[in-house]
Amino acid sequence: MWLSRPPALSSALLAALVLLGACGFRPLYGSKEKGAAAAELAAVEIKPIADRAGQQLHNLLLDRINPRGRPAKPRYILKIRLTQSIERLAVRKTAFSTRANLRLTAAFVLAPAGGGEVLVSGTSLAISSYNILSSEFATLTSEKDARSRATGQLAEDIRTRLAVFFTQRKVAGEGL
Repeated sequence: MWLSRPPALSSALLAALVLLGACGFRPLYGSKEKGAAAAELAAVEIKPIADRAGQQLHNLLLDRINPRGRPAKPRYILKIRLTQSIERLAVRKTAFSTRANLRLTAAFVLAPAGGGEVLVSGTSLAISSYNILSSEFATLTSEKDARSRATGQLAEDIRTRLAVFFTQRKVAGEGL
């Protein structure tokens, strides 16, 4: 279909693809070796995380990092400490809040399973807003939804950062 376009546009697209390949671009989850980052991620054991939000984050990370199940012989251990705070916003004249921000912070550390030096560490932050309503049940439901959205953002950020680490490590090893 794109070949039926004007020749100048077709040649520009072809040139862009050639230049993209020549610049060292590599897909994050796939490569010539059938996904080096995915294979390394599958070898990560995720330690349990405290509290309900921690359980949710743990389960989301299991789905994203270990989609085929927990590794039988993990090469890496991922530990996460999760903290949560709620900031009330949009205060009315009657001193009642109508909006809040749920702030989840995950400090993570990846280390070899046999012990040793920390390979990568970092902090991920997710802020999710929700309405404070006149119904307490509705407010709790809004807060629960905000927590789910925030844990999803944290899981995606942590998975991406670990995948980038493994990919960079693989590329650096190829250069040796």
